Amino acid sequence: MTGRGPRASAAWWRRWWAAERGSVTAEVVLVTPVLVLLLVFLAVVVHRGVDARLRLDDAAHQAARAATLHRSTPAATTAARDTAGAALARAGLVCQGVATTMSGSLVPSGTVTVRVRCTVDFGQALLLGVPGGKALESTASEVVDTYRSSPQGTGA
Repeated sequence: MTGRGPRASAAWWRRWWAAERGSVTAEVVLVTPVLVLLLVFLAVVVHRGVDARLRLDDAAHQAARAATLHRSTPAATTAARDTAGAALARAGLVCQGVATTMSGSLVPSGTVTVRVRCTVDFGQALLLGVPGGKALESTASEVVDTYRSSPQGTGA
């Protein structure tokens, strides 16, 4: 670099930069499919989480409705548990450790609340570092029919 002034140095840099023309385009072409694939995997994971939440909400609603159709707490609790399990199975949701709790009153115009909790399996999402399962919980309330008949044997 002896004898070179600032102009010669600037000209060298311009030539070097011009020689690299098109390399950014090649890099973008190579990296774009990887980024698109990452976005697709991310969309799949988000969709599975939202879908699992919606199906669990639906199962809780069905369980609460089934519980309001019974007159005794043990029968209502059993109906809620069985209905939630069946609804999750029909929906195709891989759920482990389904737990159902019921609270409320089974008197006409009373409110019954059912909480369904389970661990949803995200199996294929392990590639993105998402844990294999996530505990989700949903609660639904239903009103007991005001005009339902009284249990047999009571004059009410």
